[in-house]
Amino acid sequence: MKKHSLIIVAIVSALVASFVVYSGLQPDSWFQQRTNTTKTSNSAGTTTIAKTAYTSSDTATTAYNKVKNAVVTVQNLQKTSSSSSWSSYFQQNQQDSSSELETASEGSGVVYKISDGYAYIITNNHVVADSDELQLITASGKKIQATIIGTDSSKDLALLKAKTTDIKTSASFGNAKKLQSGQQVLAIGSPLGSDYATSLTSGIVSAPRRTLSAEETGSSATTAIQTDAAINPGNSGGPLINLKGQVVGINSSKIASSTDGTSVEGMGFAIPADIVQTFIKNTEK
Repeated sequence: MKKHSLIIVAIVSALVASFVVYSGLQPDSWFQQRTNTTKTSNSAGTTTIAKTAYTSSDTATTAYNKVKNAVVTVQNLQKTSSSSSWSSYFQQNQQDSSSELETASEGSGVVYKISDGYAYIITNNHVVADSDELQLITASGKKIQATIIGTDSSKDLALLKAKTTDIKTSASFGNAKKLQSGQQVLAIGSPLGSDYATSLTSGIVSAPRRTLSAEETGSSATTAIQTDAAINPGNSGGPLINLKGQVVGINSSKIASSTDGTSVEGMGFAIPADIVQTFIKNTEK
């Protein structure tokens, strides 16, 4: 009986093996799938390399490249009193006080005009407030001294000028009154300072016109564009642009938490371009 069982098992095994081999030889069988191959030949035995380089045609990239060289870091330099002391064998501690300039804070700005050897920059008033001197750092890393032409603390705007030939790009303004909720916008600036200069963040217009109370702004009530593009310390004074590469606002603030301490994300604000242009016009008179 055992001998007959072994014979039956051997016969079944042979049949299964035959089926596997047979099915494996069939076109498009589960065991042996056809692979698509492409035959190439090159009589010279060399590889042909395309000479056309890839260039991004992304709209956001194009808009950013149009404006980035017009964006500067604004360093607020202030005098600080430093003291040094020394002692000698015959003399006890003495102090010698001197004043020197240090970077108190850093923000951003955007060049909107180049004329008669001067670059004109718009930024926030709070970026330049209490400064003893101002220094600009261009997108290429050049350092330039700047002076204040005029400020408006209620609008949180300041106008600067710098005598330079290193800045060759200026930005143009777009129509902020035509902004719509959901429209894509980009913020350019130096979040956390010059180490992250010309950083780009993207988002949408959350609200084209939003009235912020004096409590929210810390100074006076103002009208602003609300956006969810990331706005961080150092972005203040930098441009908010549309996908045409036009400045539609000047980034100024964000809400990180509500009055009751609730944490908030994606609530940044920019001063609309039409308000900025009116300030420039009145200041340049």
